[in-house]
Amino acid sequence: MDDASSENSLHRSMNLLVLSFYGLGTIIGAGIYVLIGEVAGLAGSFMPLSFIVAGLIALFTGLSYCELSSRFPYCAGVAIYADKAWQFNWLSGLSGWMMVLTGIVSAAAIANGFAAYLAVFVDLPRHWAIVILCFALCATALYGIKLSATAVFLITLIELTGLAYVVWICAGMEAVDMASAVSEGVAEFSWQGVLLGSFLAFYAFIGFEDMVNVVEEVKSPRRNMPLGIILSIALATLAYVIVTFMVLRVSTPQELSASSAPLADLVERGGQDAGFIGAISLLAVINGALVQIIMASRVLYGMARMHLVSSSLAVINSMTKTPVLATVMVSLLVLVFALLLPLDSLARLTSAIMLLVFIIVNFALLRIKRRDEAGESFIRLPQWVPMLGVISSMALLVYQLWYLF
Repeated sequence: MDDASSENSLHRSMNLLVLSFYGLGTIIGAGIYVLIGEVAGLAGSFMPLSFIVAGLIALFTGLSYCELSSRFPYCAGVAIYADKAWQFNWLSGLSGWMMVLTGIVSAAAIANGFAAYLAVFVDLPRHWAIVILCFALCATALYGIKLSATAVFLITLIELTGLAYVVWICAGMEAVDMASAVSEGVAEFSWQGVLLGSFLAFYAFIGFEDMVNVVEEVKSPRRNMPLGIILSIALATLAYVIVTFMVLRVSTPQELSASSAPLADLVERGGQDAGFIGAISLLAVINGALVQIIMASRVLYGMARMHLVSSSLAVINSMTKTPVLATVMVSLLVLVFALLLPLDSLARLTSAIMLLVFIIVNFALLRIKRRDEAGESFIRLPQWVPMLGVISSMALLVYQLWYLF
């Protein structure tokens, strides 16, 4: 991989705090606001345990990303890791394009979600809402990583405020009669239910893999990127466990699973206006789409420097220090996908592709470690960590394919 000159390199402006909140905002997103009901339907009153198990599963692959990003602190993420492990251009290119595809399709699905959320507040045709969002996000991403990271940081604080608001509402509500819930069978422990719930809850942790694609915009990346990934996963797990525990204190799993917007419904049941939660969900959607556009454009930038795609995608604007053509290309593809394609099945397919990426990442680290390559790295893991990452990712992929078909 060619080293970039200072005139054609990204701007390092993200410290550990900003990076951690960037990752946390990417992970939390809008998922917890809707996913909590589906997980409750599977795990019952042991939903917090499902989120703990999901956090541990995410941590195995997250730790593999920690060591790889510390060894090779370059954009393109999985494409770089596959290249260092096997030196097959076709595999590196395929891995990179899988990440780009997941970013584009995820952002397109999010853009459709934005149009639905916006309709609650503003009467605007769906296609205009999508067009306005895509152009606004493209402009923000083009302006520079400092503005983008600051926006993600602030929205993440608002998302956490929303979760704290839900916890506060729950604390003031009367607790459900758990003895009655047990008699109805909704609180019986089942490892099958907990594991199925954790497989589903795992998708509320996806996002940490996006962090490594801004590694060239992070200060002291060999140290801060691994720490940022670990902090993001740990804080997300803590937030999820607290929220799910408090929600189950005042709701039965049956009530949660029957609702399409369980947290909003719970706030209304607590005598408060659900508009606040709706507005936060809208911001969370915007946050998720912005991160996906940044991620996909940085992967293309890194792949261009590896000569896997056109070198024009590696050109950096001298003022904003952003890959202009890559960002515009990704944003336009997001717009096209959002306007023209049915995205329900594509969103599930994206999850399956992401798990394939995780399998590649963990296998890549295993191969690199077995060659015992020397090199600078802030963190070095025992081989059983990426092995567990492979096993857990394969198990989740089987579950996802079973759910899809």
